[in-house]
Amino acid sequence: MTSPSGSTVDEAKAFLDAHPEIEAIDIVLTDVNGIGRGKIIRRHELLGFYEGGRHLPISILGLDITGEDVHETGLIWDSGDGDLRAWPIPGTLKPLFGTLPPRGQVLMSMYHLDGTPMTSDPRLALRRQVERLAEKGLHPAGAFELEFFLLANERDADGKVQPALAVLDGRRSGKTEVYSVDHLHGMEPLFSDIYAAAKAQDIPAETVISEYAPGQYELTLHYRKDIMRAADDLVLLKRIVRMAARRHGVTACFMAKPIERYAGSGMHLHVSLSDDDGRNVFTEAREGEWSPMLLHALGGLAATMAESMLVFAPHANSWRRFVSQSYAPVAPSWGVNNRSVALRVPAGDAKNRRLEHRPSGVDANPYLVAATVLAGIAKGLDEQLDPGPETTGNGYAQTASTGTAMPPDWRSAIEAAKASEFLKQALGEDLHRTFTEIKHAEYLRVARTVSELDYHLYLHEV
Repeated sequence: MTSPSGSTVDEAKAFLDAHPEIEAIDIVLTDVNGIGRGKIIRRHELLGFYEGGRHLPISILGLDITGEDVHETGLIWDSGDGDLRAWPIPGTLKPLFGTLPPRGQVLMSMYHLDGTPMTSDPRLALRRQVERLAEKGLHPAGAFELEFFLLANERDADGKVQPALAVLDGRRSGKTEVYSVDHLHGMEPLFSDIYAAAKAQDIPAETVISEYAPGQYELTLHYRKDIMRAADDLVLLKRIVRMAARRHGVTACFMAKPIERYAGSGMHLHVSLSDDDGRNVFTEAREGEWSPMLLHALGGLAATMAESMLVFAPHANSWRRFVSQSYAPVAPSWGVNNRSVALRVPAGDAKNRRLEHRPSGVDANPYLVAATVLAGIAKGLDEQLDPGPETTGNGYAQTASTGTAMPPDWRSAIEAAKASEFLKQALGEDLHRTFTEIKHAEYLRVARTVSELDYHLYLHEV
């Protein structure tokens, strides 16, 4: 059977010939929560995977954050939990750095047995939005930024997480250390392994930054002309960071807000559009006049942000990140060279004009984020939407006086997402149902859990 993903047996043969040391391969499918699920196969199984795909149960895409079935998705017993067929994604078969015995890794997407796309696969939802823009003669490029914490494996005396000790010499720092180059030196062995692993997988990891909280860091990725590759980069880089941290005895944390006193971790998406001739349509024709297509794109993203927030902030913890003056936007605003807004137009060369989408936490699924952002841009272009006046100065202060159209909490975001016709179009009806039902099931799990905070506040007081 011809691979519907476009993969070829020749790719697998070339990989095995180039890497005789490889003994096993991780085959990884990304679910709606961004969790990699799949199997580890032996070397001799790889060619069979590329020749005929690999059977996996349909329920693998209907799991909540804990790996439990969510029956309301319709992907469990309604279908008899039958097998579908996963196929490798071309270009993602790479060696893993530092594994013993040596292993490789490949991403995969899910298809029905007849080769038609499985419409609850997040990566295929992004592909549909890319194809829809291509029908308009537009081609998205982009890159994600990855913010995360490196934490100690042990909690502090109060049971709270704490920043990891420097892996170089065990030095402890509880200071913010933002942009400190000397602070980065303490994690040099870990970051050296991250860069080596990224190089082995052809992931264009670039600048590392000490971010705006103790133990928080940022890694940037080089801009890709293919936004699907950009999303793959983010998925793979998270796996690399998590693996490298474990090897160095610390925890890589991708929660949106692990430490209440400090800023959370975002996953900003930079995106631009080119036409069939390769021209950036966001570039202004005359100095001092914004491109109408850039403004319409901003208008579409602003208009759809409220109903899309569940994609950008998908978990209970995600909503703790949205605090005024914490570098997390609290309104669907836009501005130029302004980090207090949700939609930022970075300063720089007009030829490389792009927009930066800032609402998403690092806990969001990059495929769903990119698909939703592209759908919002397409809506703005189709309807020629106006983004409203540019926000200048402190966007948080202006939000306080003008109010916000964004949902105030996780439950409201779930309700808004369930009712959203736009999000059904952005994700597709099947994935929309899968995603919102999984989020609703997770909400109910959180809502019925009696936490330590409940005991602290109420055990002896009411």
